[in-house]
Amino acid sequence: MVLLLPLLIVLTVKHSVARTHSLRYFRLGVSDPGHGIPEFISVGYVDSHPITTYDSVSQLKEPRAPWMAENLAPDHWERYTQLLRGWQQMFTVELRHLQRHYNHSGLHTYQRMIGCELLEDGNATGFLQYAYDGEDFIIFNKNTLSWMAVDNVAHITKRAWEANRHELHYQKNWLEKECIAWLKRFLEYGKDTLQRTEPPLVRVSRKETFPGITTLFCRAYGFYPPEISMIWMKNGEEILQEMDFGGILPSGDGTYQTWVSVEMDSENSDLYSCHVEHCDVQMVLQVPQEWGVSALVMKAVPGTIVLGVALAGVGVLVWRRRHREQKGVIYLPTPDQ
Repeated sequence: MVLLLPLLIVLTVKHSVARTHSLRYFRLGVSDPGHGIPEFISVGYVDSHPITTYDSVSQLKEPRAPWMAENLAPDHWERYTQLLRGWQQMFTVELRHLQRHYNHSGLHTYQRMIGCELLEDGNATGFLQYAYDGEDFIIFNKNTLSWMAVDNVAHITKRAWEANRHELHYQKNWLEKECIAWLKRFLEYGKDTLQRTEPPLVRVSRKETFPGITTLFCRAYGFYPPEISMIWMKNGEEILQEMDFGGILPSGDGTYQTWVSVEMDSENSDLYSCHVEHCDVQMVLQVPQEWGVSALVMKAVPGTIVLGVALAGVGVLVWRRRHREQKGVIYLPTPDQ
């Protein structure tokens, strides 16, 4: 897994629409800062929401969500500010060592991601890994209390870190217990924001991209949480290999948007339908062979209501999902130690 800059949302692909929550911390060290980029940055997220920030310019850990500022006392921010100043110095030293081992100069980056995820069934996972220049460098296995190194330079770090058994046990305990405890606390602090549900608005449209070729778009807007499944089907069968997926992007109002498209022969008679799942709502939007108008907007209806709608020749059916099926899902991807 490649670590991204900490100010970016992590996007992954999963095969379940189960509601999960995560706590993650990203740290970034830069060897040749400039152009407005600090030498060191640390950003914390609950799910996709930034909750804390620290950088080498301000040298202060500060809240990024109002419910964090309201529930944590000033001494919390002071204590973790001191810890992050220590991390800033450590990152500078470790990055210089890596540059020396790789015989590198100029601009290079060193990243750390740590966190945990609380699954809908109550189980939890934890993760800790480092990257150099955006590529995996070393990854912690909390089950075996060991580090997985990706190259000879990383093996130097692996030997040094595995010699400290106390630190290995500390990391395992933090990932399995402390991280989950903090996550549950933060979920309670921000429950009005983090545990709400906003169903999607879904629109189907088409565009002739090449002579004889039409691209069908299925777009979802205004939904939260960001976990959503969108898939095109042709004659009742999944066509994953033929689809293009858009990233799940913030809409700017606390909700998200995304799209999925597929190309079709303008002259064929295949039947296309867009299937959307979000939380306990599922929709099927049937594309007519003859379009009365080119767009449909439908607000998802949660609950047990069965709703049949015909609009511009497009049939829409919304129902409560009784069985969670495994489908392709675009999933939009912690406190400081």
